[in-house]
Amino acid sequence: MDIHAKNVIRLLGASAAIVAGAVLLTFVVDPLQLFRPARLFAAMYSTDSRFQDAGLIRSQTFDTIFMGTSLAIHFRQSDIDRALGVRSLKLSMTGSSGREQVFVLSSAMERRPKRVIWQMDDWIFRDTTEIDADIYIPANLYRRNVRGLADYLLSGAMARESLWIALRSIPPLKPVIAGLTRGMLFEFRIADIDDLNVLRPDSDIGALYNAKRAMTSFERISSPANAGYLGEGYSYELQAKNFEHDAIGLIERNPNVQFDIYFPPYSILQWVAMRDASPVTLKTVYEVTETMARRLARFPNVRLFDFRAVKDITHDLSQYADVVHHSPNVDLKILSMMAKGEHVVDRNAPTASLEELKAQVAAYRVEH
Repeated sequence: MDIHAKNVIRLLGASAAIVAGAVLLTFVVDPLQLFRPARLFAAMYSTDSRFQDAGLIRSQTFDTIFMGTSLAIHFRQSDIDRALGVRSLKLSMTGSSGREQVFVLSSAMERRPKRVIWQMDDWIFRDTTEIDADIYIPANLYRRNVRGLADYLLSGAMARESLWIALRSIPPLKPVIAGLTRGMLFEFRIADIDDLNVLRPDSDIGALYNAKRAMTSFERISSPANAGYLGEGYSYELQAKNFEHDAIGLIERNPNVQFDIYFPPYSILQWVAMRDASPVTLKTVYEVTETMARRLARFPNVRLFDFRAVKDITHDLSQYADVVHHSPNVDLKILSMMAKGEHVVDRNAPTASLEELKAQVAAYRVEH
């Protein structure tokens, strides 16, 4: 064997050793906690909820799942637990579709939760891609199949994260590594799961949520130039079909799980913008949510809370960052109302709260 062949063999051997070492490091540290809860090294969490949720489902102890979109992303698990007397796991995903949410919830159902608290609206059931065509959600990680586990273990990014977590466990290096974390050089930056995707304690709530921001958002989306935005993706037939396939399908498959579903308290300006700039869209939303309410009322294991017409919240524009996203103060009010059983939709009158909302929207006049 000539020297060139020997060098090639050495190179291949060294490469294989590096890959094997990286795989072993990722398996032992397991930054996503996909194989086991963190024990040897301190747990760290990623703010990429579609990615992190796959590990949370496997590593956490819970009896209640909290699911939703960006409207439910800032809730603290400790607040949910304290208000409702549960042990929760927040799996909310910003901008998520009903298809994505049901896929993640179906994975979590393997852990046999007793309860699902689900922030739901018509918007999540618009047209969406199938899970295997969705580039944002690592479906095979949730399935824990060979491809998903191989992608995880062979990922150079995961090896880097594993090395960082391991080094962070060495006391003399912890301050240095923590500084790099604040510089956002690493994916797994959150040390306490209760801080996952919540506002920082030093956040200026008044600057983030105020009437001026809500009004600016209203003026933007209700202007003639942006009128098409309000109606984008809305179709009664499509949304009703997706709701039946995704949400009702999940509920029917899990008759022993209690589903507490709530319609979130958009600010009144969201509805008024539709009223003034896109009345066809408003009509569609009313029709879709009426169908949703009537359908959910048929299930004994479902309670529907409708917070859309709670004027103390929806007319207080100081609690909004735009026309839909409410402050952490409203998060706490939602939990309190659920704990007290307030604004539960009557099974015998499932559209009563919708009629109340319609009356408020028709009567509201914007004060500039």
